Amino acid sequence: MGLLDKLRGEFIDIIEWTEPAQNDILAYRFPRYNNEIKMGAKLTVREGQAACFVNEGQLADVYKPGMYTLHTENMPILSTLKGWKYGFSSPFKAEVYFIATRQWTDQKWGTQNPIMLRDPEFGPVRVRAFGTYAMHVSDPGVFLKQIVATDPSFESWEIANQLRNVIVSRFVDAVGQAKIAVLDLAGNYDTLSKVVQDRIRGDLASMGLALTQFYVENISLPPEV
Repeated sequence: MGLLDKLRGEFIDIIEWTEPAQNDILAYRFPRYNNEIKMGAKLTVREGQAACFVNEGQLADVYKPGMYTLHTENMPILSTLKGWKYGFSSPFKAEVYFIATRQWTDQKWGTQNPIMLRDPEFGPVRVRAFGTYAMHVSDPGVFLKQIVATDPSFESWEIANQLRNVIVSRFVDAVGQAKIAVLDLAGNYDTLSKVVQDRIRGDLASMGLALTQFYVENISLPPEV
C-alpha cells in the first residue's frame, strides 16, 4: 500500500456500500486502512440496508436507511464504549458492517432423505417434500452477532443448509401433529404452509431473520401408496 493510499485510508470521509446488481451478500464489512474513521465522516445507508458499528468485537450502534454525519450525538453506544465524554478524537477505530435487509425470495427447501409419517390406513409411510420460501434480516444486530460474526462478506449460501434443516424439522413436526391422512396431504398444502411458518418464526427470530413467505409445492408418496 502506497503513502497516498494510506493517507486516504486514515481519513475516510464517506462510508457506504453499493451492492452489485447480482449478488447473494447478506453482510459486508466496509474495508479501510487500520479501521480508522475520520470525525464528521458521512455515513450513507441505502434502502434495504442497515449499518452496524463494532468496537473491539462488541456490537455498538445500528443505523437504519439515511445519511448521517458521525458525531457523539448519533453514536451513543460507541461513545459510551469509547468513554467519549467531551467529544471524540479523529480518527477513531471501529468496524462497520453493512447488512442487507431486503427480502430474499424464491429460496428453496426440501427433504434430502424421505421422512417417516404414520398413517392410520397405510401405517408408516416415507414421503418427500419440497417448496420455496422468502425471508429477510429483521434484526441486523442479532444477525451480525449470531450468524455473521467476523465474516467480511457473508453470503446467503452460508446459511442455506441451516435454514433448510430448521424448515424440514418444523415441517415434520407440523405434519405429524396435524394428523392428516397421507392421501389428503395434497389438498392441505396451504394449511401446512401456515402451520410451518408459525413454527419457524421463533427459530429464525433467534438468528435475526424473519420468514415472509413459505410454500409447500409438492409432497411425494411412495409408488405403492
